[in-house]
Amino acid sequence: MRPLRALVIYILVVFIGGALLAPWLYWLTQHFGQNVSKLADAPFHRFVNRAVLGIALIGLWPLVKNLGLTSPRDLGLVKPTGQWKNLSKGFLLGFISLAIVAALALTLGARHLSDKYSGGQLAGKLAGAAAGAIIVAVLEEILFRGALFGTLRKAFHWITALLISSAIYAIVHFLESAQDPETVTWLSGLQLLPLMFANFANWQAVFPGFFNLTLAGILLGLAYQRTGNLYFSTGLHTGWIFWIKSYGMITRATPGANTWWWGAGKLAVVNGWVALPVLIVVLALLDRVVRRKTSNIQ
Repeated sequence: MRPLRALVIYILVVFIGGALLAPWLYWLTQHFGQNVSKLADAPFHRFVNRAVLGIALIGLWPLVKNLGLTSPRDLGLVKPTGQWKNLSKGFLLGFISLAIVAALALTLGARHLSDKYSGGQLAGKLAGAAAGAIIVAVLEEILFRGALFGTLRKAFHWITALLISSAIYAIVHFLESAQDPETVTWLSGLQLLPLMFANFANWQAVFPGFFNLTLAGILLGLAYQRTGNLYFSTGLHTGWIFWIKSYGMITRATPGANTWWWGAGKLAVVNGWVALPVLIVVLALLDRVVRRKTSNIQ
């Protein structure tokens, strides 16, 4: 059970270390606030999120070395030769699936187009969303599928590993932004961390929000399992993140719309009931569009 023990230690270090690091990052940006005013104005909980992610990325290499994952291939990183088709198929499936959710919301009046930005500003925002989607998708696929799922497969059957890694993926994305403390102390991150799990006390947020996120993790992990590399899952993830980042920019919720059905917050395009049948269809299509690597199926 060495892989499981190493993973548990890694998760504890990431969350506790991130919570302890966050106040120092906050104070640093406050000190240099004149030069980084945008960062200095950011809420404290965002520093906690970024610190946790930063330590997760820094600790990834020691983790994979400890587990005997000695090459990029062990993390699903193979040469791109012959893989662009998988990448593009994944992207199209992700992009179109959440585009359907957005189109339904607009057509049925749950959302309306925003006029906040001019045409040029919107193009710039969408370009930024696309760039951010690529970066986040690559990093998260390496972390959650390549390292986390890959590690768990060493200790469990791949289906069990898929379910556990997908649940952890959902938990990380499901964390609520808690109210910031009036005064930031060196313990503020540790005090804020449990408050960020407040969404789990709201069953209407758990169903379907947490369920949808877990299903999304299953789809991404299954794509990795079937292909043996991260290209298809990275493409799929990029298409989804683009819509998650863009949905709030190009649309606004219509007053009185049922947020439980249509979703709310920064994950609105994926955390409502309307997204569930779309994700189920993606699951049904996965066998048809993913090139199966039989040596990975147990």
